[in-house]
Amino acid sequence: MSDTERQSKDAASTGTGYRVLARKYRPKDFTDLMVGQEPMVRTLTNAFETGRIAQAYMLTGVRGVGKTTTARILARALNYKTSDVDKPTIDLRTPGEHCQAIMEGRHVDVIEMDAASHTGIDDIREIIEQVRYRPVSARYKVYIIDEVHMLSTQAFNGLLKTLEEPPEHVKFIFATTEIRKVPITVLSRCQRFDLRRISASDLVGLFSTIAAKEGIEAEPDALAMIARAAEGSARDGLSLLDQAIAHGAGAVQAEAVRGMLGLADRARIVDLFQHVVKGDVAAALGEFQSQYEAGANPVVVLTDLADFTHLVTRLKYVPDAANDPSLSEVERTKAAEFAKGVAVTTLSRIWQMLLKGIPETEGSSRTAGAAEMVLIRLAHAAHLPAPEDAARRLGEFSGDNAGPRPASSPSGNGGGSGTRVPYQSSVAARAPEIAPGKPQASAPVAMLRAVPSSQPETLPVGRIETKPVETPKPLVPVNSVSDIVELAAEKRDVKLKALVRNFVRPVRIEPGRLDVNLTEGAPGTLLNELAVKLKEWTGIHWIVSTSREEGGPTMVEAEAKAQQQRVSDARQDPDVAAILAQFPGAKIIDVRVRAPTPEEEAEEAIPPAAAESEDGDILPGDDIEF
Repeated sequence: MSDTERQSKDAASTGTGYRVLARKYRPKDFTDLMVGQEPMVRTLTNAFETGRIAQAYMLTGVRGVGKTTTARILARALNYKTSDVDKPTIDLRTPGEHCQAIMEGRHVDVIEMDAASHTGIDDIREIIEQVRYRPVSARYKVYIIDEVHMLSTQAFNGLLKTLEEPPEHVKFIFATTEIRKVPITVLSRCQRFDLRRISASDLVGLFSTIAAKEGIEAEPDALAMIARAAEGSARDGLSLLDQAIAHGAGAVQAEAVRGMLGLADRARIVDLFQHVVKGDVAAALGEFQSQYEAGANPVVVLTDLADFTHLVTRLKYVPDAANDPSLSEVERTKAAEFAKGVAVTTLSRIWQMLLKGIPETEGSSRTAGAAEMVLIRLAHAAHLPAPEDAARRLGEFSGDNAGPRPASSPSGNGGGSGTRVPYQSSVAARAPEIAPGKPQASAPVAMLRAVPSSQPETLPVGRIETKPVETPKPLVPVNSVSDIVELAAEKRDVKLKALVRNFVRPVRIEPGRLDVNLTEGAPGTLLNELAVKLKEWTGIHWIVSTSREEGGPTMVEAEAKAQQQRVSDARQDPDVAAILAQFPGAKIIDVRVRAPTPEEEAEEAIPPAAAESEDGDILPGDDIEF
């Protein structure tokens, strides 16, 4: 009788004695922690060898990665003592005097406290009063506080001084899953270690080793399913492995694990992905219905579909990712094929739609129906053009094109009746994309008409005639940037007025089109806002785009240059120069052009020759401030 059978028999007869795998195979030293946590182990190893032992440690990570276990191993290393070794060390292969009691959580000098149930200042005050006393038997008195982020603000504040200057015989080890909730004042007094998620490949290796020690037959695909479901948590994975052993009556088989977890067959997920990419709605719904009837959870099916989409996308850039041992052979080969044939834009669109569809399915009272609607949307989107193709097709019908461009013949010339049919087909296919009744500005309208052969002058069937569409005149004329600024002021849009004045350099402007060059610091949404407002204010559609040309100055730059020129002209005036010479230190700060009075307007009717100043001095109407 094997040890596993004997243990199971004893547990069945007494009802006690069985230890779950997560506790039975809990790491006992740093060698066991090397699975997934190599950076932390290397840092602690170097610190202990050089004697640079910190006063406090902060361990953070997701559930089940080994925070509490690491804290106990660290406490064991700090208090390690044998007949040959009496100093802190990470070499714990030989059990020491305090090791067993520490690992079982019953050592008098290693105090473990759950902050979830001891959150107040009174609990911390008790620790502060006890730290002054030396340990009973160990080298250090170690305080392990789990879920430390749940301490109250007063408790954190009360701990700060002791944490910063603890007695030399005291060490603190904190563990938390919510590192952001821990005050920065506490973090700054600790050495922080981020325990990372354990990779699926490492988990598969761990589960295989444990299954071999337990004498359990486990299929690699089944262990890979458990590793994926564990999501980087060794404890979650071992709990699932325990459940799978019980579910399979001592054997871990892929089909049993799939039913236990409500998973879909990974090969069938690949088939579902293929139907979605092809846009075959009926086949996708049929495949989903088969998986649903086989016991697959609709949410899990969509999640697995998202995972496979991510895998295909990743393989386009990291082909070596196919070597992950947690992948089945079908996933590995099919994902590589899809990575070569499916565009990134399509994969990105599927991913985004699944990210929205999975929460909808989870929150729906009819999960199967909601999942089917998500699959219908995915398959329908497969027929839609990629964004760059849609933009290109729109460009073909925009005002930028002078007219339709005939398709070239195979021989390279543009003429011949052979060019009519392809061009006619392409126009017919793209015609529904243009909204009826809304011709684009300055774009030709394609009209197909068949001319009977009995007419004297016949046209080839399918010949395209173009008729230019006149650009509608705007309700409000806009011929310059200043017109746009005045229009914004009239509409009381102060924000747009300021943005145009400060950031817009005009390159070309005509009814319905504005090309500009933006200065540094311009908001990214300025052109879009400008196009929307111009359409609203003028009544016509505007195309506002950036240009590589430098363009003219902004209104602010032009006004500043004009003001500088006026100041320069004022300095050259003899009267102004005399005033500046009479008052040392005086300077011109502003030059303004005063509005003419009615009398001055009447004087303007005098011929220019009579009104010119003989000596070129500044004329009336210019105000100069000193």
